[in-house]
Amino acid sequence: MSQSPARPQLAHLTAALDELRAKGTYFKLRILDDQQAPVCHYDGRKVINLASNNYLGLANDPRLIEAALEATRKFGVGSGAVRTIAGTMRIHMELEEKIARFKNVEACVVFQSGFTANAGAVSSILGKEDFILSDELNHASIIDGARLSRARILVFRHKDTAHCEELLKEVANEPGHKLVITDGVFSMDGDIGPVDKLAALAEKYGAIMMVDDAHASGVLGRNGRGSVDHFGMHGKVDVQVGTLSKAIGCLGGYVCGTRDLIDYLYHRARPFLFSTSHPPAVAAACMAAFDILEQEPERIERLWTNTRYFQGELKRAGFNVGGVTTPASETPITPIIIGDGRKTMEFSRALFEEGVMGTGIAFPTVPEGKARIRLILTSEHTKAQLEQALETLERVAKKMGILG
Repeated sequence: MSQSPARPQLAHLTAALDELRAKGTYFKLRILDDQQAPVCHYDGRKVINLASNNYLGLANDPRLIEAALEATRKFGVGSGAVRTIAGTMRIHMELEEKIARFKNVEACVVFQSGFTANAGAVSSILGKEDFILSDELNHASIIDGARLSRARILVFRHKDTAHCEELLKEVANEPGHKLVITDGVFSMDGDIGPVDKLAALAEKYGAIMMVDDAHASGVLGRNGRGSVDHFGMHGKVDVQVGTLSKAIGCLGGYVCGTRDLIDYLYHRARPFLFSTSHPPAVAAACMAAFDILEQEPERIERLWTNTRYFQGELKRAGFNVGGVTTPASETPITPIIIGDGRKTMEFSRALFEEGVMGTGIAFPTVPEGKARIRLILTSEHTKAQLEQALETLERVAKKMGILG
């Protein structure tokens, strides 16, 4: 298709894209031609896929596919309305009840994405008289939700609980609610948030405690129950956010907590109020995924076995996988820190040409000078696939001067 002639009204967008091209950080979307699997085809090229959030291989599990097909045949392809008008199907309620039992809380509400779950929860439970204490590396959805709430935002240094307490002391006598919020697992570095220590601080100062467990769901805790379970903090975290789009293998996000919290979100969370509910196929597939988490803990064990092996071999080869100028990974999220944005994107493209899919991530997703290839292990990668990927990574890195 021929490109439309430039319109002066959008010239600033063209200029911004030209700047990205000049920096070497412009990218095009890679298109998946088949299933989201450990080895698959992007743009027609066979690659070992180390870029997916499909931690447990559930996105293409036959049991989830069959559950989705059965629900589609029984209930149709769409719900036809937002939840508060005519779009709450029984299958939506069954999914929320299943998640609540899994997370050991009173109630749960499902949103259209993890992003809307975070943004919708934060922006609706706080207002302009309130305070949000947020880790400096929290996810963009938390940041956007905080801004939408119009509360005063106080940012504490990454995982620095002493700094968080300093800020809590500063606002202790101010009117308004206080919210402490952290990622359970940080999506760019793979380190685990100090949920236990922050929850203790929140309790001490009477603050609301909130955790975004997008990358901890299905990865940490018993059967993948997340960071709250990992730290034994049940009953100490007021708002738990999770995703259905990563380890669960489907689509959506959720918020867990007390019955009153969930009923309040039904009434006030704008993404919930103004978005059509999930197709029944998605709800059914998610329920099948939670059943598998309960029945097959060995999937998570395989995920961690692969993670320990792969990260150990990367360190042996001399790659910077965090812990020097960035936090050290503690989970299957495995960054290879390059630093320079242009070189990072060139490395990513060179790896792709050699059959390894590893996403290059640069500013503004990460700070300037902290660009990296972000690799993610899954339970379904074989030892042979990981060995081949490691050989390719080392060979290409030496060719490009990234490794000596």
